[in-house]
Amino acid sequence: MKKNIAGVIFCLVFAIISYFICKCEFCKSINLNSLTLAIIIGMVIGNVFLRFIPRSWRYGITFSGKKLLRLAIILYGFRITFQQIFAVGGQGLIADICMLITTYLIGYYLGTRVFKLDKDLCMLTAIGSSVCGAAAVLGTDSMLKAKSHKVSLAVSTVVLFGTAAMFLYPVLFKCGILPENVFGIYIGSTVHEVAQVVAAGSAISPSVTDTAVIVKLTRVMMLVPYLFMLGWYLAKKSKTERTKVPIPWFAILFVVMCGINSLKFIPAQVISGIVEFDVLLLTLAMFALGVETNFEKIKGLGLKPILLAFIMFIWLVGFGWYISHLFV
Repeated sequence: MKKNIAGVIFCLVFAIISYFICKCEFCKSINLNSLTLAIIIGMVIGNVFLRFIPRSWRYGITFSGKKLLRLAIILYGFRITFQQIFAVGGQGLIADICMLITTYLIGYYLGTRVFKLDKDLCMLTAIGSSVCGAAAVLGTDSMLKAKSHKVSLAVSTVVLFGTAAMFLYPVLFKCGILPENVFGIYIGSTVHEVAQVVAAGSAISPSVTDTAVIVKLTRVMMLVPYLFMLGWYLAKKSKTERTKVPIPWFAILFVVMCGINSLKFIPAQVISGIVEFDVLLLTLAMFALGVETNFEKIKGLGLKPILLAFIMFIWLVGFGWYISHLFV
């Protein structure tokens, strides 16, 4: 444990810097969150100044990007209540399930069969687009244990196309493609990150924002059964008869935290503090991930992962509209 301390402190310092920078009005106006800023800073440090970082710190950096990440995923459960999920009803759930399954299968199939990309990269990119962005990528990586540059690339596609969605959806609303009462379902079931959902919904109306966030948080909950299926797949892939299916305990604890939050016996101020602490932990993990990212390895992958993410983005916008249109 002692060998991790220096590296964790190093990551924590830059996580805190990223966290407070993104509290300023300018960052809020351009919807720059601390997770995105942290991974950018981490990439710069990891590729330009890595030789100045003591090797003894590398253990703590890896620990931050792997172990502390799981704690962050667990605490993410305090953002959601079961009451919020039930409030949206069947329409939001149906939209979420349709978009999650189809987007993931399209992403994985095209990535492995058409673009001939690495399976781990395809899984990470597909789950980032279909569930909940960077949190889903990081949660999946905690089981896959993929190379850091693959994780960073998957997160980058979420940032790129999720940011594009923030500006696109308000324009689509003004074009009148869907009425306001279902547009929240459309946003929540198709936009990548929770923060991006909030930004897109806020540009339309408070009611659209509320519905969009709840539908989005329902998608976040679906990360849990996905991780169980991934664990079963990894056990089967090992071809060892006695291999046990790895249980994603952090995913189970995530649901437990949702349940605790649903009971509403914890003061709102405490919940708010936990959520902010969780943002800091996720920021720390993203910075560590950035430091371990090697641009040369990403360059070697070419444009295929970006093109794959773009196709999934078009699918989310197009098929998501069709599904939401059925609820009009």
